[in-house]
Amino acid sequence: MLDYQNRLVRLTDERLAHILTHPEMIGMESCIVDTLNKPQLVRKSRSDDKTEMFYRFYTRTTIGDKWLCVVVKYLVNDAFVVTAYFTDKPKKGDDLWPIE
Repeated sequence: MLDYQNRLVRLTDERLAHILTHPEMIGMESCIVDTLNKPQLVRKSRSDDKTEMFYRFYTRTTIGDKWLCVVVKYLVNDAFVVTAYFTDKPKKGDDLWPIE
Protein backbone atom coordinates (compact mmCIF):
# COMPACT_ATOMS: atom_id res chain seq x y z
CA MET A 1 0.00 0.00 0.00
CA LEU A 2 1.04 3.61 -0.45
CA ASP A 3 0.45 6.40 2.03
CA TYR A 4 -0.48 9.96 1.07
CA GLN A 5 3.22 10.76 0.45
CA ASN A 6 3.63 7.70 -1.81
CA ARG A 7 5.69 5.82 0.78
CA LEU A 8 5.32 2.05 0.66
CA VAL A 9 3.59 0.65 3.77
CA ARG A 10 3.27 -3.07 4.52
CA LEU A 11 0.27 -4.72 6.16
CA THR A 12 1.36 -8.21 7.19
CA ASP A 13 -1.02 -11.14 7.51
CA GLU A 14 -0.26 -11.24 11.24
CA ARG A 15 -1.14 -7.55 11.74
CA LEU A 16 -4.30 -7.88 9.62
CA ALA A 17 -5.37 -10.90 11.68
CA HIS A 18 -4.81 -8.84 14.85
CA ILE A 19 -6.89 -5.94 13.47
CA LEU A 20 -9.70 -8.30 12.43
CA THR A 21 -10.03 -9.71 15.96
CA HIS A 22 -12.11 -6.58 16.57
CA PRO A 23 -15.57 -7.31 15.10
CA GLU A 24 -16.13 -3.71 13.99
CA MET A 25 -13.02 -3.93 11.77
CA ILE A 26 -14.21 -6.93 9.73
CA GLY A 27 -14.69 -5.84 6.12
CA MET A 28 -12.86 -2.54 6.67
CA GLU A 29 -9.67 -3.45 4.77
CA SER A 30 -10.45 -1.01 1.94
CA CYS A 31 -11.02 1.75 4.51
CA ILE A 32 -7.54 1.10 5.92
CA VAL A 33 -6.09 1.63 2.43
CA ASP A 34 -8.23 4.75 1.88
CA THR A 35 -7.18 6.20 5.24
CA LEU A 36 -3.50 5.79 4.33
CA ASN A 37 -4.02 7.21 0.81
CA LYS A 38 -6.38 10.05 1.69
CA PRO A 39 -6.16 10.90 5.39
CA GLN A 40 -8.01 13.86 6.82
CA LEU A 41 -5.46 14.13 9.61
CA VAL A 42 -2.01 12.68 10.28
CA ARG A 43 -0.33 13.05 13.66
CA LYS A 44 3.04 12.00 14.98
CA SER A 45 2.82 9.79 18.06
CA ARG A 46 3.75 11.48 21.33
CA SER A 47 5.33 8.27 22.64
CA ASP A 48 7.27 7.13 19.53
CA ASP A 49 8.69 9.59 17.01
CA LYS A 50 8.86 6.86 14.37
CA THR A 51 5.10 6.27 14.53
CA GLU A 52 2.40 8.20 12.68
CA MET A 53 -1.36 7.97 13.16
CA PHE A 54 -3.54 8.40 10.08
CA TYR A 55 -7.17 9.43 10.62
CA ARG A 56 -10.24 9.51 8.41
CA PHE A 57 -13.82 10.04 9.58
CA TYR A 58 -16.43 7.45 8.59
CA THR A 59 -20.17 7.76 9.06
CA ARG A 60 -22.54 4.89 9.69
CA THR A 61 -20.01 2.23 10.67
CA THR A 62 -21.32 -0.75 12.63
CA ILE A 63 -20.51 1.24 15.79
CA GLY A 64 -21.69 4.66 14.62
CA ASP A 65 -19.84 7.69 13.26
CA LYS A 66 -16.15 7.23 14.12
CA TRP A 67 -12.61 8.15 13.17
CA LEU A 68 -10.57 5.28 11.73
CA CYS A 69 -7.02 5.40 13.06
CA VAL A 70 -4.30 3.52 11.17
CA VAL A 71 -1.03 3.39 13.11
CA VAL A 72 2.13 3.10 10.98
CA LYS A 73 5.73 2.68 12.13
CA TYR A 74 8.40 4.14 9.82
CA LEU A 75 11.90 2.71 10.04
CA VAL A 76 14.91 3.56 7.86
CA ASN A 77 14.10 1.02 5.13
CA ASP A 78 10.66 -0.20 6.14
CA ALA A 79 7.18 0.98 7.07
CA PHE A 80 4.36 -1.18 8.37
CA VAL A 81 0.89 -0.97 9.87
CA VAL A 82 0.98 -1.67 13.60
CA THR A 83 -2.78 -1.61 14.12
CA ALA A 84 -6.01 0.05 13.04
CA TYR A 85 -9.09 0.84 15.10
CA PHE A 86 -12.11 3.12 15.37
CA THR A 87 -12.09 5.95 17.90
CA ASP A 88 -14.34 8.82 18.95
CA LYS A 89 -11.60 11.42 18.51
CA PRO A 90 -7.98 11.59 17.31
CA LYS A 91 -5.24 11.20 19.90
CA LYS A 92 -3.04 14.17 20.74
CA GLY A 93 0.17 14.60 18.80
CA ASP A 94 1.93 16.94 16.41
CA ASP A 95 -0.10 17.49 13.24
CA LEU A 96 1.74 16.34 10.11
CA TRP A 97 -1.16 16.70 7.70
CA PRO A 98 -4.09 19.07 8.30
CA ILE A 99 -7.81 18.31 8.16
CA GLU A 100 -9.03 19.12 4.67
